[in-house]
Amino acid sequence: MFWKLQENVFEKSDINLLVDFIKSTGRFTQFKKVREFEEAWSNWQGTKYSVFVNSGSSANLVIVSVLKQIYGWKDGDEIIVPAVTWPTNINPAIQLGLKPVFVDINLSDLSFDYEDLVSKITSKTRAIFVTHLIGFPADIRRIEKIIVGRDIKIFEDCCESHGARIGETKVGNLGLVSSFSFYWGHHITTVEGGVICTNDKDIYKNAILKRSHGLARELPIEYHADYAAAHKDIDFNFLFLTDGFNFRNTEFNAVLGLSQIKKLDSYIKIRNDNYQKFLEILKPYQNHLHLPYKDGLSSFSLPFLFKDADKRKKFQSILRESEIESRPVISGNLLRQPFLSSYGDPKDFENAEFIHNNGFYIGNNQFVNDERLGRLAELVEDFFKTR
Repeated sequence: MFWKLQENVFEKSDINLLVDFIKSTGRFTQFKKVREFEEAWSNWQGTKYSVFVNSGSSANLVIVSVLKQIYGWKDGDEIIVPAVTWPTNINPAIQLGLKPVFVDINLSDLSFDYEDLVSKITSKTRAIFVTHLIGFPADIRRIEKIIVGRDIKIFEDCCESHGARIGETKVGNLGLVSSFSFYWGHHITTVEGGVICTNDKDIYKNAILKRSHGLARELPIEYHADYAAAHKDIDFNFLFLTDGFNFRNTEFNAVLGLSQIKKLDSYIKIRNDNYQKFLEILKPYQNHLHLPYKDGLSSFSLPFLFKDADKRKKFQSILRESEIESRPVISGNLLRQPFLSSYGDPKDFENAEFIHNNGFYIGNNQFVNDERLGRLAELVEDFFKTR
């Protein structure tokens, strides 16, 4: 295929590092390399604490579980979520007895329709789960103004937006806690993996516990003596302080993360340079396309938002024939998904419907170059000239 969504991101140096590690260690499950990667990620992200888990989806589930426990949220309390995001931003609320309340998106930064957000806040709203979708930083400062004076928590999904910024602040540092993904197709990869980031010590400690069954021994060693003394009737090795999951990652994945993180800034620059060139290709056809852009972007993909749905179908077919792979814009309208149909009428979410029917994206990564973008420009020009 001429242009895949993602390609083999691992260089020889990544593989050699992993092979050397395998030959030299006797410990493969979560251990020193995981902690080393957590420290490296915290330094890169600019956060106090990072907890490496087996996926961004697991990170989201841990986050909601931790916040429900710490803040005493009750079953049926509400978490506001966008109508276009990945389903594992919604699932934790349902799985943990909370109610997701859907809000339409806007077509500029692809985050909440902020007026719709205001209308969906109730006395049962406990949190707003912000998604920084496909690299566009959501306007969290505006959300903060909307909820000022209310006890509503903000947490962030940054799984597609590593390094995106609001002003000088990287996304993931604006709410209480945030999630990132290192899945194969993301800005960097550990093949499978994700991380929870926070500056809050209680959230950090509880995330550490919940990552691994609730075991006290998983906490940093400085906490061990106090918990052991408080529960002398239980062997500390099997002391469970809370409910939990098994979301640990491996030393293999951490080694790959340590290699990849050194390249992350350069990958983001390539992606953002590609996005600027992509916008230049599409600018002559603004009468036919929405062109989302926001300062602080860390581009995940190259989105096509056609104003005419029939043109979208025809152009996507042309790309397929030209061996350029494409996908819907994440979920499309989540209210159209069978398991979420009871949470609202999809037609009430105008912009999510537009994304669902009129949008798709193609891949953007360090392998996208001027040859591919040149071919894309030819296809775009030919399509609009002949149709």
